[in-house]
Amino acid sequence: MPPPLFADHPADQTPERDAVEALISQARTLRGGLDAVRRESSVAGDLAADPQLRWQRALCDLAVHHLDDLGGHLDQLREGLPADLTADPTDVVEPPVELPAATPEPAAPERGALLRRVGSAEWNLLTDEVTWSDELFTMFGREPADGPLTLDELPSLVHPDDQEKLAVMVTDCLVDGRPIDGEFRIVRTDSGIRTVHMVGEPVLDSDGGTACMWAVLRDVSELRRSQMAVRETGDSLQRQRHIAQTEHRLAVELQEAVLPPWRGSLRFPEGGPVTLDLAGRYLPAGASALIGGGWYDALQLPDGRTLLSVGDLTGNGVAATSGMAMVLGALRGMAVAGHRPGQLMGFLNQLLDTATQPALGSAVCCQFDPATRALEWGQAGHPAPLLFRGGTGRALDPPEGVLLGATTGAHYDQRTEQLEPGDLLVLATDGLVPRRAHGPESAHEGTERLLDLAPRFSAARSAQDCVRIVVEEFGATEREDDACVLIAKVGD
Repeated sequence: MPPPLFADHPADQTPERDAVEALISQARTLRGGLDAVRRESSVAGDLAADPQLRWQRALCDLAVHHLDDLGGHLDQLREGLPADLTADPTDVVEPPVELPAATPEPAAPERGALLRRVGSAEWNLLTDEVTWSDELFTMFGREPADGPLTLDELPSLVHPDDQEKLAVMVTDCLVDGRPIDGEFRIVRTDSGIRTVHMVGEPVLDSDGGTACMWAVLRDVSELRRSQMAVRETGDSLQRQRHIAQTEHRLAVELQEAVLPPWRGSLRFPEGGPVTLDLAGRYLPAGASALIGGGWYDALQLPDGRTLLSVGDLTGNGVAATSGMAMVLGALRGMAVAGHRPGQLMGFLNQLLDTATQPALGSAVCCQFDPATRALEWGQAGHPAPLLFRGGTGRALDPPEGVLLGATTGAHYDQRTEQLEPGDLLVLATDGLVPRRAHGPESAHEGTERLLDLAPRFSAARSAQDCVRIVVEEFGATEREDDACVLIAKVGD
């Protein structure tokens, strides 16, 4: 008959959880067996008269302490990290926390190593005789030739902060007959500090007075250090999570303040001879916590031309988003001042090259003249715009232009494309598809998939419908980076 521990758990649990449940069941079974051994040692004879029984009982008590600790750790393993460390940060989405490097798995303990960390002592109050085991001398860093310490001398090796704690435990045992069960730190002669767990009991004489006190001490320094490391790691995770949440919130707010708040199509220029039907969308990374430096933008210029731009800066988080805001602001300002796309790319390159926080970026910038339907454009290491006409699509031939911030004084050319009524222009960053492979085919995967959408674009009624088609095609993609798409449809 299976143990009741498994009664409430379905059979389709993951192997990891089943393994933890099995360990918990084994630990509980072992705990019950230890309790039985403790009871047997208590009734098998006089603990005061038989040192072997006292030793067995003390070791059982120490083992029970460790099994209780083990049970608690296994329960934590079964339940997982606390809710505040595992809560999905997309309520305030944040980058994944970077964890400390894994430590190598410790070697299996040497046979008998546990017993060498356990020592015993007995202080006879009637004869003033003190007996220490060899292991206790080793634990305290004391030579056997120097002899054991009396109860009055013992505090000399105890950490000053723990001396009062030890005094209370000893007094309670000698005066009130209470068992000893507590920890304190010792300062060895080699200046090493160790933590020991002491359990013991008073031995009463026939009149009920305390005749002697015995104790078993175990070096638990490594255990306590491990527990401290777990607590410190948990605290560090909480701090990092809080910082990441704050940074992500700032990045999201900055991005929302900069990117166009479009909820549908936008038409430029108002009242002009030719209308551009515009729509755009920001697509977050597959791990939606990574807010990057991507942007899309459209702006009507004072001379009636329309500025279209899409770009991306390296990195993610507040640094990338603030850099994007700086670049986009500069791009708008210089375009309003009358600079052409090739010039704009050169100025942005100089801006990133001299920035206090250097970054690389790619961008494509277009200016559409509604009077002539001419599209002037330049690019900096960015995929070329795609032109769809008559149910088919092609990438425009790119002018010369390297990545922004890659080199000082780079030159950027520009080209002119004559558009026709009904033409569809698609500008997108290269984060639409995952970078799973290397080579020429993977570099063009996003472009090819967009070009394959030509029949669906041809049947779409508006730029906003075309954006929805792109989102349907790429929205569920597990992207390593965020992506932006901007679509412009030339009206009659």
